[in-house]
Amino acid sequence: MNESKFWFWVLLDALLAAIIIGVLGVGLPALVQWASSVPPARTITVSAEGKTTATPDLAEITFSVVTTGQNPQTLEANNTSKMNAALEFLTSQNIATSDIATTGYDLEPAYNYDNNTQRNYITGYTLTQTVTVKIHDLSSVATVLGGLAPLGVNQIGGVDFTFNDPDTFLAVARADAMNKAEIEARQMAGEAGTSLGAVVNISENGVIPQPYRTYNMAASTAGMAVPEAVSTPNIQPGSQDVTDNVTITYALR
Repeated sequence: MNESKFWFWVLLDALLAAIIIGVLGVGLPALVQWASSVPPARTITVSAEGKTTATPDLAEITFSVVTTGQNPQTLEANNTSKMNAALEFLTSQNIATSDIATTGYDLEPAYNYDNNTQRNYITGYTLTQTVTVKIHDLSSVATVLGGLAPLGVNQIGGVDFTFNDPDTFLAVARADAMNKAEIEARQMAGEAGTSLGAVVNISENGVIPQPYRTYNMAASTAGMAVPEAVSTPNIQPGSQDVTDNVTITYALR
């Protein structure tokens, strides 16, 4: 009888030990993780704006060859001839084929209404072929624009100046904003008689300027005569401000 009680208590102790080990093994890490996720009771939150001024290093131009006439096949042949000449010119300006993309090819009929028959009938067609070009060498933008019109290009939608890698400039603005935020937070903590601890939370709102457009050349009519020579326009990319706003919460010691 005594031996049975002895083994009963041994098994009970072993079971309790196993339960305790299991609780510690599973519950303790979860408790630690929960504790680390709880924000400190004493925090300070500051906001700051960082900025850098950058010069665009990429230009995008969009141009079209617009042709009108009665016969769609003739229109296509004339339009293709002019567009091929424009594409050959772009290649001669060291623009890679990967930076040239056809972004539109539209054949639209023109209608007229006959009052006698009370029906619409086709009077002709307008063929518009549009190409978008990326120019990495900004010094050649003016030359490209000036050379397109004599080749039959009768619509140039404009020049958009932007950045090849905007995140590079945003990173500079972010570093500036975070440095300003830390300086302000340390100053405020010092004035409050405490010191700055670890970062608890960060939020960001970066602003990369949208591409801005300059220069437009559009034919008043699709079939107008194109001048043999066009003076080279003066195109300047200027500079743009890239900003980043951060809000940082620090723990106080």
